[in-house]
Amino acid sequence: MTEKEYNECVRLYADNVYRFILKNLRQEEDARDVVQSAFEKLWKNRESVESEKSKSYLFTIAYHQMIDHLRKVKRVQLREEFREEARVSTPVHHLKKALEDALSRLNETQRSLVLLKDYEGYSYSEIGQITGLNESQVKVYLHRARIQLKNYLVKLENLI
Repeated sequence: MTEKEYNECVRLYADNVYRFILKNLRQEEDARDVVQSAFEKLWKNRESVESEKSKSYLFTIAYHQMIDHLRKVKRVQLREEFREEARVSTPVHHLKKALEDALSRLNETQRSLVLLKDYEGYSYSEIGQITGLNESQVKVYLHRARIQLKNYLVKLENLI
């Protein structure tokens, strides 16, 4: 990959990668850091990356950087599970908020698969390449994630 091809890759895919990472992390600063480090790794490895495969390579790097970031944050921050259960829930009036709540209940792998397939429109094989899963695993995990989303969203108390 040449410098010109790298710059074209940045122009074409920066927004998509950022949007994908932001949907998963829900923190703008963290998403920017992850995306920046992904592009930095792409730059360092540009000689070994073919420009036709730069999109897949970039999403793969960004996905793994995001997983590393999430693991690091989990080690550092205390979990607030008990506080969330004790908190009085306020009614959800917007479908977007209900969907975000439902997505946040998925584990990081399931959330990533749903976002890659349903938000970004990747094929099962492309998602497998990005996440390191085989196509069958992607289909199974995605199916289970969608069932969890459906079960959460059909409960009336979650939408009112």
